[in-house]
Formats: sequence, structure tokens, C-alpha cells
Amino acid sequence: MFVTFEGLDGSGKSTQVELLRARLEADAEQVVATREPGGTELGEQVRTLVLHGGHVAPWAEALLYAASRAQLVQEVIKPALAGGASVICDRYVDSSVAYQGVARGLGFERVLELNLTAVEGLLPDRTFLLVLDPAAASERVAREHDRLESESDVFHARVKDGYRELAERFPERIVELDATRPADELSEQVYAALR
Repeated sequence: MFVTFEGLDGSGKSTQVELLRARLEADAEQVVATREPGGTELGEQVRTLVLHGGHVAPWAEALLYAASRAQLVQEVIKPALAGGASVICDRYVDSSVAYQGVARGLGFERVLELNLTAVEGLLPDRTFLLVLDPAAASERVAREHDRLESESDVFHARVKDGYRELAERFPERIVELDATRPADELSEQVYAALR
């Protein structure tokens, strides 16, 4: 089983990844939890560049994310799935479509096609989209904001619109959850949807 969590920074993705990992491990399942960008040596270097570096041109940003994702799929996700493990990923293709395709204006279809090529068509079995107002999401990010978190409210509203379009386009895969609900309640909804 391949599961991803999506949403604005501060929506609770990382918390839900950890809660689901613990729940599946308690069920004696083998689980690999990872994140994007990151999860591999190359991915962590890309993470530093795109989140903590200087200016990155929009297409360069999209291509760096796709490169990190391609490496993660080949090095971590496909081997884990082939070995019978469940994979839980904090962000995946949908993030690039929402952030670079919609919010950066590169085009929904163009960024989706780029990423589907990078991951050789591998999509999650289920994606949980944690829906939260951009202002509320920003308030939850207590640490210093990275390059993308520091973008304008207008940018984050466009990201939210991108996620809304994804949920409408792929309702069989994407489950929307109200991220204002308590974390344990959301975790129960996630687990129930997978069982």
C-alpha cells in the first residue's frame, strides 16, 4: 500500500504520517515512512536548495522537485513496495502540481506530466489532503519560515486552489480531511479509510 499526505505547511501532514506509521506497525505491518523533498541523500540536498537557498526560477524549482522525487521512487519507494512494505510519504506529485503547476503558474497538466514521467507513472493508492485555511496554516508553523512558507498569502491561496482542483480531478484517490479537527480524530478517519 502506498499512501501520501498533502496540504499546506502547518496542516498536520507530518503528524498524520507518524500516527499512521505507528498504527500500521502496531498491526505488525512493515512500514517505510519518508518525506519530500528528501528521503535520499540527493533528496536532502535538493531540500536544502529549494527550501533554504536563494532565488530558484519556477521551472528550475519544478525540475529539482521532480529529480528528488525520481530518486526517492527508485531508491526507496519501489524497493519497499516490492518487498511487501507499506509506504507513507509526506508530500508527493500532488505537491508539485499545486505549488509549481498552479501557484507558480507553470500549468497543471505540464507539471503533472513532468512528474508522472519522473516517477514512471507510480501514483499512491490513497492520498489524504489535509484542508486548512492558509492563514491558519501559517500560524501553526512555529519555526522560522522556509523559502516557500515565506511566500505571500495570495501564493498560498493559489496552492489551496491547486489542491482543490486535484481533489476534484482525482476523487477516487484523494480524500479530503478537515485539518482543523483534532489529530487523533483525523488519524482514526485515515485508518478507517484504509481498512
